[in-house]
Parts: sequence; structure tokens; C-alpha cells
Amino acid sequence: MAKDLTRRDVLKGTAAAAVGLAAVGAAAEESQTPKPKPAPQNGRLRLGIIGSGGKGWSGMEQAAEHGDVVAICDVDFENRLGAMNVHRRAASFNDYRTMLSVMHGSIDAVVISTPDHHHAIASVLAMQRGIHCYTEKPLTRTISQARMLAELARKTGVATQMGNQSTSHTPMRKVAKLIRDGHFGAAKDVHLWTDRAAGWWPQGVARPEPATAPDKINWDVWLGPSADRPFANGYHPFAWRGWWDFGTGSLGDMGCHIFNMPFMALDLRDPESVQAQTSGHNRDSFPSWSIVHYEFGERNGRAPLTLSWYDGGKKPEQSLAPGMEYGGNGVIVVCEKATIFSPNSDNMDFRIVGGGTMPDVQVDESPGHMAEFARACLGGPPAVSNFPNYSGPLTETVLLGNLAIWADGPKLLWDARRMKVRGTDEFDSLIRPTYREGWEI
Repeated sequence: MAKDLTRRDVLKGTAAAAVGLAAVGAAAEESQTPKPKPAPQNGRLRLGIIGSGGKGWSGMEQAAEHGDVVAICDVDFENRLGAMNVHRRAASFNDYRTMLSVMHGSIDAVVISTPDHHHAIASVLAMQRGIHCYTEKPLTRTISQARMLAELARKTGVATQMGNQSTSHTPMRKVAKLIRDGHFGAAKDVHLWTDRAAGWWPQGVARPEPATAPDKINWDVWLGPSADRPFANGYHPFAWRGWWDFGTGSLGDMGCHIFNMPFMALDLRDPESVQAQTSGHNRDSFPSWSIVHYEFGERNGRAPLTLSWYDGGKKPEQSLAPGMEYGGNGVIVVCEKATIFSPNSDNMDFRIVGGGTMPDVQVDESPGHMAEFARACLGGPPAVSNFPNYSGPLTETVLLGNLAIWADGPKLLWDARRMKVRGTDEFDSLIRPTYREGWEI
């Protein structure tokens, strides 16, 4: 039985990769956007893993069912070592910019499971090289980045998918079709909620005291495109979600799951306005709770409707779904003829409030979320949650609510075409972020 890799083994591989980068140099870069690589003849994808801890681990193992892991990148040495001990032939990197340059021409697809502030940069650098791209939710940290990824995916023609896994669930596809086809009458109101962040990660808190970064983390690379700040306990590996510079708060973290069914059913793109009330916050850490109201106008013949989001333990009125137990996460869609309720965020269980049997309907069934992506990479139909047609617009809708959370009170009128809050420049830096030198896209 082969011995486990050691720190020395992995660091030697990383050093070799850096030498390779110097040798490859500019020749490894394309002067123009390349076409996607042809499907491998053996049906096995060559996979690059960007982020191998937590959700990155499960994404890596699911992807490995459809290909061979040839490169692993993680800024945390311990995460990388664990992944390398499973995928022994993979090259090792702590900076995905290096990985994508050194491995140019040797990777067919990447699985990106980094903190939110790296999603857009890693995805753009991959797609610019013609590499198929699976990126965890939310697709990006900001609205303009979501639009950019959708447009670049369309331009390059690469296969794409966001990691909102319930998009592939048959029960969700069925109830979305029923609502979309008007089986319950026109939808009037949507209510969505999550128990995040309370009990999961802190929000509405002061910045932690600076500390010395542990040797296992390359803190400068972890910061990536974000403004310089000292390392502190409470960012890596999980609580970054609660900080504006790194994450997208409770709404961004859970919205792409909980918005998913009503978005599919009701074409919830380009809201006309958003407005929020919150616990208050310092615009460094997200508030401990928020309630956000979206207004949607007429959409391809669909009547206007309102959508309300609740997080941090806030929930809609019980009178909306009498007899239903509101758990930590949930969905309510109020239609003319019935109210549809789901008790959680996995989009597997939908009920008619007041009783009744959910009608059956035929939908295209997914082979599984990662299998759907792999199939697209190999020349099959696009994954449902592809960047241009689905996950890019979904992410834009979700993240628009964060502008209202930042404002905490005023109603913001949204110009979707220009990606701008009407009548003010206050939110422009939240919509179109700046990047540290070396991380621009």
C-alpha cells in the first residue's frame, strides 16, 4: 500500500509547478479566446480542482466519477495534502492562476469551490482558455461579475454549470413546470427564508483582531482580488461568508438554493425594485438578520408579483401557510388557486397548503447534477443551470437584494440593462468591484 504524501512531497510538486510556469511563460497564453476543447475520445475528462476543502471535497469526488483529477489547487496546504493523498497523480498548486497557466492544454474542465470573492476570477481565467467551468453558488460575489460570466460563457461556448444542486432534482422541476404552466393560477406572492447566518457563522460583528496567519495558508493568495487586510481568526475556512469583502451574506449564500424553484417557475429576472430592513450593520460585516422585498413587473406575459426574503431567523407570517411547520429554510408561492409550500432548501418536498395531491407532470429528468455538467462537457445538451441562460440571471436577482441590505431602508429602483440603481452612484462599487493588482479581470 502506497504511503501517504507528506508536506515535503506536496511542496516539491508546487515548486516544480512554479518552475514550469517560468518555462511556459507567455507562450502558454492565448492571444484570443479559444474554442472549447473537443471531447476526449475516451469519455474521461481531465479535471482541475480549485478549492478542495469542505464543499470542494465533495465536488472533487463527484467530478472524479466522470474524469481524472490532473491538478489540485488550494491555498490551504492541509486541504491540498488531503486531496493529493486521494488523487496521487495530480499536480499541486496553491494559486489557480499558476495552475491554469502551467496546465494549459492539459485540463478539460475545472470545479471551482473557493470563497465567493474568487469565483469570478477563477471562472474567467478558465473560460478564457476554453476550459469548461463548474462554479459553486453563488456564481459570483457581485452583479457585474455574474453578467460577465454569462456573456463570456456564451462567447466561448464552453460548458458551464453552477453548484445549485437542486436544479437537477425531479420534484423541483415538476412543481416549477406546474406553476409555470398556470396549473395553480397566476402567482401573486413569493416568500423565501433561511436560518442563516444565526448559528452558522457570525454577522453584524466587529472585525476580529489581527493575528499571525498559520503556515498552512498563503494569506496573500487567499485575499486574492480583495483589499489588503491582516489575517485574523474568523475568516478562513468558513466564516468569510459574513464579510462584504469576501462573501455574500445569508442571502447570497443560500439564495441560489432557495430562489431556485420560483426562479425556474416564474422567470424571476430583472426586478424593478428592492427594499430591505435589517438589524443594522457596519458595512464590513453583513447584518445579523434582514428582510428584503423585491418587486417584479410583467415578464413575458406573467403578471407582476412581489417576493419577500427573510434571513437570520426571521420568517413569513404563519397565516400564509396555516398548518405547515416553518423550518429553518423554506419556500411559499401564493397562487390564485393554491399555495405551494416547501419545508427546506433541498427542493425535494413540495406540498399544497390545506391538503391535496400534487399533480404529476412529465419533465426532462437529470442524470445527476455533476453528471449533467460532465455530459455537457462531452458534447451533450447544456446543463440547466448553465451560466448564460440560468445561473447568471439567477445570481443577479439574488445579489440585487444585497444592494438593498447595504442601503437598509430606501427603496432602490433597478435599471437591469445598465446594471445601475437609478438616480445614484452610491452602489456602483458594489456592482462593479475593483481588484487588487494582479487579480484584474
